[in-house]
Amino acid sequence: MSAAEAEPTSYAAAADELDRILADLERDDVDVDQLADRVKRAGVLIAFCRARIANAQVQIETIVTGLE
Repeated sequence: MSAAEAEPTSYAAAADELDRILADLERDDVDVDQLADRVKRAGVLIAFCRARIANAQVQIETIVTGLE
């Protein structure tokens, strides 16, 4: 697994990488040969972010329920 394929270490790292991918995709000189790989990586990062958000939501709901 290359560094580009490694799981992000945090939500912020994933969001930063997604921002870089988006900037790359918006350029006029997008390398078509790398386009599919970049979109695939973006999908992995989005899934990671969604999982982190869902986990945080469960933790927050558990804490709030405990306070009631």
